[in-house]
Order: sequence, then C-alpha cells, then structure tokens
Amino acid sequence: MDHIVVGITGASGSIYGLRLVEELLRAQMKVTVLLTNAGRQVMAFEAKLEASEKPQECLQQLKDYFSTEHNLSHYGIDDFFVPVASGSSAPDAVVICPCSMGTVGRIAAGLSDNLLERVADVALKENRKLLLVPRETPFNQIHLENLLRLSKAGADILPAMPGFYQQPETVADLVDFVVGKILDNLGVEHQLFKRWGDK
Repeated sequence: MDHIVVGITGASGSIYGLRLVEELLRAQMKVTVLLTNAGRQVMAFEAKLEASEKPQECLQQLKDYFSTEHNLSHYGIDDFFVPVASGSSAPDAVVICPCSMGTVGRIAAGLSDNLLERVADVALKENRKLLLVPRETPFNQIHLENLLRLSKAGADILPAMPGFYQQPETVADLVDFVVGKILDNLGVEHQLFKRWGDK
C-alpha cells in the first residue's frame, strides 16, 4: 500500500487516529488526513491539537504536529473537487479512526454528505480497503445493524478494544495495541506491542 486516507470523526479517541498517522508516516506511507467538523472539536479537546478550518493552515498545523514536510496531505471536509473524491484516483485504503456511529450510519445508508463519507463510499465501490474503528459503548441495535451492513458490503470493522495480554503499563501502551492491530490489518510492519507467545 502506498496511499492511505485517515479520517478522524467526532467519536472520542482521536489519539488513535493521530497515533496511526504517526506510524504510517514512519513507514513512509503517503497519508491524507480528513477531519470532520466534530472530529476537529474533539481532537482539540482530547489531544490539545487545534486544527484550523482553513485547509492550508490545517495542513501546516498537522505537519508541525507530526514534524514532517513530506507524505502528508489534507483537504477541507466539504471539498469534493480533490483527487480522493474520485474512483479514478482512489487511495489504497481508507481508515476512519475513530469512527462515530453517525458516520457509520451515513456510510451504511450510502450517503456522502462530506468528503470523508464520499471517500468511504469510493473505497467500497472500487473494492479498496475500508477499515472502520468505532469507539462507542455500548452499541445499540441500530449501531450493530449498520456495522453488519458495512461488513457485508466489504468494510473491515476493528473496534477500539485494547488487549491486556501484553501487560500494558501506560495509556500509550493501550493506544499502541489498537493502532498495531490496525497496522496488522493494513499489512504494515510495526513493533507497537508484544505478540502472543513472544518471549
């Protein structure tokens, strides 16, 4: 895989998405970050990362945050005239992390009210990888039915559920476990957690 879109929505857990971007950049992937308006607000609250609504300013803020000038792009959430909005320029994979239940519902219904939802729709129609990382609990029946519908349509569902067999000592260890599972799903090598049976 060369180009991965990472979407961050308004679900709690923006740290998962940010850590994922960091690891993808480390692996020298081309990464496009898409932020919903709610995702921008939650990220500012949880991760103390303020992101401008102006795409170029936001891109620079993200580059500063990740200490990079390469392989990172960003587009406004309402801009449908960018390459990733078209099946002819679809990314290799789309990961929505964290993925709100509102976003799940709209993608499951085939709605594309913003660029992230359109990119997810493109991934499904072009048979590219779509990986959703819901961070919600408990799930109600509507949530579960929408997730099942998306799974049947070809999406992979990877809830943000950290494991404990690696004996985590910090919150960062818990985050890295989930991000490591995402990277495994994408086929990206990492050393974020000790695998079962490793000495």
